[in-house]
Amino acid sequence: MPGLLRLAVAQVRRDRILLPIWILGIGLLGFATAGAVSSEFSEEGDRRAIMAVATANPSLLFLRGLPDGSGMGAVVFFQGYAFTALLAGLMSTLLVVRHTRADEELGRAELIGSTPLPRSASLGATLLVGCAANLILAGCVAAGCTAAGLPGPGSLTAGAAVGTVGLFFVPVAGLMAQLMPSGRSANGAAASLVGAAYLLRGVGDALGTPNTELTRVTSGWISVLSPIGWGQRSRPFTAPDLLPLVALAVSAAVLAVVVLLIRGRRDLGASLLPERAGRPRAGAGGRSLIGLAWNLQRSTLIGWCVGAAVMGGIAGGLGPVVTDAVEGNNSLAELIGRLVPGIEAQIVYVFTAALIGIAGVLAAAAGIQGVLRMRAEEAEGRAELLLAVPLSRTSWLTANLVLALSSAAAVAAVAGCAATLGFWLAGMTGTPGTELLAASLAHVPAAAVFVAAPAIAFATIPRWSAPVGWGLLVAGLILGQFGELLGLPEWLQALSPFHHSPAMPVEAFDPVPALSMTLIALAGVGLAAYLIQHRDLTT
Repeated sequence: MPGLLRLAVAQVRRDRILLPIWILGIGLLGFATAGAVSSEFSEEGDRRAIMAVATANPSLLFLRGLPDGSGMGAVVFFQGYAFTALLAGLMSTLLVVRHTRADEELGRAELIGSTPLPRSASLGATLLVGCAANLILAGCVAAGCTAAGLPGPGSLTAGAAVGTVGLFFVPVAGLMAQLMPSGRSANGAAASLVGAAYLLRGVGDALGTPNTELTRVTSGWISVLSPIGWGQRSRPFTAPDLLPLVALAVSAAVLAVVVLLIRGRRDLGASLLPERAGRPRAGAGGRSLIGLAWNLQRSTLIGWCVGAAVMGGIAGGLGPVVTDAVEGNNSLAELIGRLVPGIEAQIVYVFTAALIGIAGVLAAAAGIQGVLRMRAEEAEGRAELLLAVPLSRTSWLTANLVLALSSAAAVAAVAGCAATLGFWLAGMTGTPGTELLAASLAHVPAAAVFVAAPAIAFATIPRWSAPVGWGLLVAGLILGQFGELLGLPEWLQALSPFHHSPAMPVEAFDPVPALSMTLIALAGVGLAAYLIQHRDLTT
């Protein structure tokens, strides 16, 4: 036990900056949501109206969750729970894989294995740290809700709901670390399970049954398959029920025991699913730096394109549903209009522009992951072998950045094409496909800025490239896409590049912000290409 605790302390020390950012960020998001609801819907009549709108609209149920009454706490839980639970799951999976499979690849686990500790001690310490992190997260969310004026018992239950979902994904990520042959594949598999949990919850909620007063929805059976759906059933501010949370915690404990047993019988570096062997020789395209970057990044790019296609399809396919829902309903029109403020246009295009804006965030994420692949190649020693031949670091960086920027454009284009296809399949032919494609591509300059930022960090302080990339993207998403909903000041929203992207097709394209962001991104790429020549390779 002392050795286990020392390992846990060492892991906490390595995460002393990243983990508090995750926890405080999620807690502050809950506090901001509660504050925004308190200021925007302070009257009981306004909250009943917004709940009635939500219960009649499957797209809002899919994105937000289940309405559960018109009380202040119930509306806050409806607005914020699903997104914060999603973030809690991602925090847990990244934490666990970083200290398990990734450590095996980097050789740290071999050093720990040379000490007189059980084979599963490192994994046990990681599960302990993950459990403690989610307990603290639950406390922060509860404190944020209480500080916003919500009842204490309901706030504690809401915090427990978010923390328990994160706790459930701790052993899930541990299991993926045993199954998958690399840290990258384990991260992808675990994050996909978190995304699948969100989608299952969304589908179950969208197929739910509203009550006669249109203030509450009973979810469909599909949401039972999702741990996020289980946490939602705790109903913290109306009829608190801790049984779903207890079931989640017990399931996590059982799964943790299974994962520890698997780790105790698995050799270091091995995996239950074998890694697929590559070609003995590279093809013609793989002999160039661009071809090598494409071979390394194409699988993740395909994953981001699939996500963008789903988002674009939702934007186009739900057009008729949104049109029917808002017809004669000023409250819903006002709510959706806040996503693209100051615009007078058909509400279906406002809704489409808002979801295409989210697809722009996916494009930025694809570009950031392309940059971070260079960091993985360097940390795992493969970049050292590559750069031992007569190749300049600038050429290596430039080739990967070209592919990262192209990935961002490809993901945006896929979202636009999927939205066009969704409109066509739904029978709405009023908007030409080129307009929706242009609306998606209009977010590429902002995405390019987010690609340039981690590139500069990689060229100067490589270990900070991941926190800089993902941290700036989360901040940009909150400020640029949800700043108006959260009631943030205009100057604060303007700090996000997404805030300056035109919300086509309801806004006209403005070349000045697009050109400015493109120049900023190119300057950042040029600066990174210069700076990388002046540092040594690190691990």
